[in-house]
Amino acid sequence: MSGEDSKFCVVLGAQWGDEGKGKLVDILAQGVQLCARFNGGANAGHTLLVDGKKYAFHLLPCGMINKACKNLIGNGVVVHIPTLMKELDALKEFDPRAIERVFISTRAHILFDSHQITDGILEAEQGSNSIGTTKRGIGPCYSSKAIRNGCRFGDLLHFDEFERKLRELTAWSQKRFGEPREKDLPAQLQLRKALREYNTQYAFDPEHGQKGGVKNLEEEIARYRRYAEILRPQIVDSVTLIHQDIQLGCKVLVEGANAALLDIDFGTYPFVTSSNTTIGSVCTGLGVPPKSIDTVIGVVKAYTTRVGHGPFPTELQNEAQNLDDYLETYIGPSVTVERKGHQAGPYNLSPGQQVKVGEMLQEVGYEYGTTTGRRRRCGWLDIALVKYSAMVNGFDSINITKLDVLTGLKQIRIAIAYRNRQMTEVRLPGGYFPSHLDDLKEVVCEYETMEGWSEDISKCTSWNRLPANAKKYVLRIQELLNIPVSWVGVGPDRMSMLKVQVPIVRPDGSMPQQPSPGEQSWGLSYEPFQNFGASSDATAPELGGGALSSGLGEFQALLEEVVMPAEAALSRVFQASSGLRETMVKNRE
Repeated sequence: MSGEDSKFCVVLGAQWGDEGKGKLVDILAQGVQLCARFNGGANAGHTLLVDGKKYAFHLLPCGMINKACKNLIGNGVVVHIPTLMKELDALKEFDPRAIERVFISTRAHILFDSHQITDGILEAEQGSNSIGTTKRGIGPCYSSKAIRNGCRFGDLLHFDEFERKLRELTAWSQKRFGEPREKDLPAQLQLRKALREYNTQYAFDPEHGQKGGVKNLEEEIARYRRYAEILRPQIVDSVTLIHQDIQLGCKVLVEGANAALLDIDFGTYPFVTSSNTTIGSVCTGLGVPPKSIDTVIGVVKAYTTRVGHGPFPTELQNEAQNLDDYLETYIGPSVTVERKGHQAGPYNLSPGQQVKVGEMLQEVGYEYGTTTGRRRRCGWLDIALVKYSAMVNGFDSINITKLDVLTGLKQIRIAIAYRNRQMTEVRLPGGYFPSHLDDLKEVVCEYETMEGWSEDISKCTSWNRLPANAKKYVLRIQELLNIPVSWVGVGPDRMSMLKVQVPIVRPDGSMPQQPSPGEQSWGLSYEPFQNFGASSDATAPELGGGALSSGLGEFQALLEEVVMPAEAALSRVFQASSGLRETMVKNRE
């Protein structure tokens, strides 16, 4: 379950991204022969702290920190080559031959500066309806892929053909996005001018032209001619490469970019990324069959964060830090967090202080985006959301990260279920996550309150050294999800990831039983409002004091008398049909 003995392990984000996937990938990459990325582009970001030195990757797989590991950028990734080269240059001191360990699929699409300009134009056109993209050109590049006018790395190996395609793509983009529009703002006019002239230096830095880019299309073509020469040995047929490694018995590690709730199909659309971020995309983004995958680990932050716009059921504090927030007593050690450029100066915590929990999570957790630098929105851990993510991805185990950030909160809340604002008496089905934003806005959370801990856990080196209440918090998450927790992160360093091997046990001491295939309830659960554990917060204000309607008993009786027996009957039908099929097969034999 930990991934260490896996032949093909996948590590995926289970929330809205920024869960700290890179640290676990870095740990597991020390024992594998191939580390691969399958989706996204430079809109993703991993920050690793290894031996006191920080490494920030946006495109490179985290296996680059293992000098014995090959790294593959799969066909599902969109690659901005100037960013890739910059990351490789930053690794030269660590490994002068780092580029020799990176292989790029011939089928991976190239993301150009013009895609980034187009991204900025489109985002500005949305006005108040903007979705808060990173403006890294991801969406426009995937659009080029979908409408089949994009350029792939294989084209660099046939440069005359590449040049023709790039000129045609540029002319297409200029025709559709380059001309001024009546309601354009100055920033949009500037970007359109830059696109018409293909002057990306001007687009990125109008005053000084010092933030990369080129002055015209001819410079761009010359630049990519150099890239083609440098990268030619590293551009490979990735399907052949990964399957050869699998057949040789090599251990493969796959890292996801972004996370489940940013998936273009399963996320909070339209506030999502432009690629599939969930388990199915591993197959399409690398060219491997599902049966190759033997372990899937979901990375879950000990609380919830997201960047950009969109509903957020457990949100406590936003990017502007202007929400009312939730107050709690701080019982931990004194802490000072430096905040460069913040008008309020350093962030200070002292025992006995009343703290705004969301703000504390932002500042103590350094919740600022690796890619954008934007402050992340923060809230309590959302179990309903993670259950949905687990349904989609089939997690074998969970890695909980940043547990140390919760240190000092006298009490900690967990959102254990969703209810609809118009009918709070009955929980929504377990694992259900609304597909429409209007429905998600109507969700209210049922919270459970747990006791916090005062001890600094950032120096803990084993699970057994954690305070009792920290362990209880982790094991409660494990119990609620019915998925084992295999790792817990208590700090930024590689050594701060603790292995966990504790079986799932219910409060009454029983072990949950996994239903057999014929006993599945088809993912539905009907649960009345009730306490789960002695500390369940049944009187949360957002549930209207927890008062039950007089019709609840009748509703529950209906479920017990009609719906649940119907499900049981359906299960028996499937069991009977399964038995009939087996008998027919035997008779044929």
